[in-house]
Amino acid sequence: MEHPREWPAVFCTILCALLCVAAKPNQFKPVRPTGIPDSPAALSKGEPTLNVPATFSKIAPSTRAASVMVIDARSGEIFYEKNADAPRAAASTQKLLTALIVAERGFLDRSVLVEAVDTLAEPVKLNIKPGDTYQRIDLLRALLVKSPNDVARCLARDSAGSVEAFAELMNEKAHQLGATHSHFLNPNGLPIPDQYSTTRDLSIIARAAYANSTIRSIVCLPQLVFRYANGRTRQLENTNKVLKRLPYCNGMKTGYTEAAGHCLIASGARPGRDIIVVVLGDSKAGVWQDASALLSWGLWM
Repeated sequence: MEHPREWPAVFCTILCALLCVAAKPNQFKPVRPTGIPDSPAALSKGEPTLNVPATFSKIAPSTRAASVMVIDARSGEIFYEKNADAPRAAASTQKLLTALIVAERGFLDRSVLVEAVDTLAEPVKLNIKPGDTYQRIDLLRALLVKSPNDVARCLARDSAGSVEAFAELMNEKAHQLGATHSHFLNPNGLPIPDQYSTTRDLSIIARAAYANSTIRSIVCLPQLVFRYANGRTRQLENTNKVLKRLPYCNGMKTGYTEAAGHCLIASGARPGRDIIVVVLGDSKAGVWQDASALLSWGLWM
């Protein structure tokens, strides 16, 4: 015998079940607009992400560079090192130390008069002319983005009276920071006997530079417009190609000479972690590949 009075109760039960399913919260964690999650721990199964390595290996990627260092930019913790104490030419990566000294001395809105001695630098030059006047901040930006050697000499001479006196400041500052296995003789990294550094020392210097807000605001720029004293303008492209390759790269400084090979100090950040990578003595193509791989590994291992 059928019981028609029971059907309304059955329908109510089914309807409530459907409403519960519809109201069940989304099981996926929202991803930040940049595609960078808060931490590797947040990446549990089933959670979609963007631009994040599929696995988090504790083993650093292999590199062809002669010397490598990967550190935490906040704590200084070492994540990976390879021939970190081998003395090597640093090329233009040592301009980070030049920039740090200039930035810390301040008065960046002060005018700088270019002198003839400042222009005695090859091969990369901005071709500033004796008698021209620029603000320190404009020269500092050009130095960190395009790496002109004449600008490095100009800032050094303006800060200390001569390139030689500025080199003494570089060594003093390096020792203060704990970079005690380096010897600097010029502000631009051009080859000169008895000038050297190590990836360990450069990582220490880079960490201090990374903590400087002025430097941080410059090294992340993909390009800038430089205005010469005569009014002519020139767009300067950042020499750091990793800036365009990785969205989480935020600086820092390139370098190359025949003696040093291709060099790069690269920094990157995601919420909760900041990483600095130092690569010395690499190939032209390898320096970008190695730095990119190490930076990605350091951020998400």
